[in-house]
Amino acid sequence: MTHHRYVALGDSQTEGLGDRDDVRGHRGWADRLAEHLARANPGLLYANLAVRGRQAARIRDEQLPAALELRPDLATVMAGMNDIIRPGFDAAEVTGALEDMYAALTAAGAHVITVTFPDIGKIAPLARPLLPRVLDMNQRIREAAARHGVTVIDTYPLAFTTDARIWSEDRLHASPLGHARIAAAMAHALALPGSDDTWMSPLPPLAAPSVWQKSRAELRWLATFAGPWIGRRLRGRSSGDGRTAKRPLLAPVTEWGDQVLPGQHT
Repeated sequence: MTHHRYVALGDSQTEGLGDRDDVRGHRGWADRLAEHLARANPGLLYANLAVRGRQAARIRDEQLPAALELRPDLATVMAGMNDIIRPGFDAAEVTGALEDMYAALTAAGAHVITVTFPDIGKIAPLARPLLPRVLDMNQRIREAAARHGVTVIDTYPLAFTTDARIWSEDRLHASPLGHARIAAAMAHALALPGSDDTWMSPLPPLAAPSVWQKSRAELRWLATFAGPWIGRRLRGRSSGDGRTAKRPLLAPVTEWGDQVLPGQHT
């Protein structure tokens, strides 16, 4: 299928955190997918409306109207993890917001792709009690997607999705390798030229860390990442406060290479 207008909706993963930085600009899986799409569809226009820290209902309320105005024929929706990890999580409410986006975008003629979530307890041990939330959300996502003909990238069953190499040091955002895998999954779902199912392959095994290495890594993560995140929650702050979409308008796609592209900063 030929695509002319691709719009990405979501939070920090879609914005591209973990793949470069605020100084050099964030790339991320959506930019990588747009590059692949543009090679197969010359003249492709791409917008990325994602903003870090956003929860599903706010993504629906802020990004969906803007996306519909851009009249995409392809849209990706990745949202819900910021809801899962917060107190007061309501799976029905969160997936209701996701389904609103699926329904509106598909009704407008877009092919929509979404994702399920991995077992986050295998990524960050402190998140193990959240597994029931993940399982509930994933099943609701599959059911909502089926009702609207949305393509689902089902990450949960795949072992590589909890490999530490797929994640940045903060364990919240994909690493460059993780972003590349997500983009490859999307490209495979779209049957783009040069895509295949190797994105699902497990990574080569690593030597198991010692107890001391694991303990030191956990303490460092708590001090460097978990502590500041908890502090923001207690103050009612979000990493996305004051931020807007990095690419709010449709524009041609330029390959990243090693340079920062216009419009790619946050």
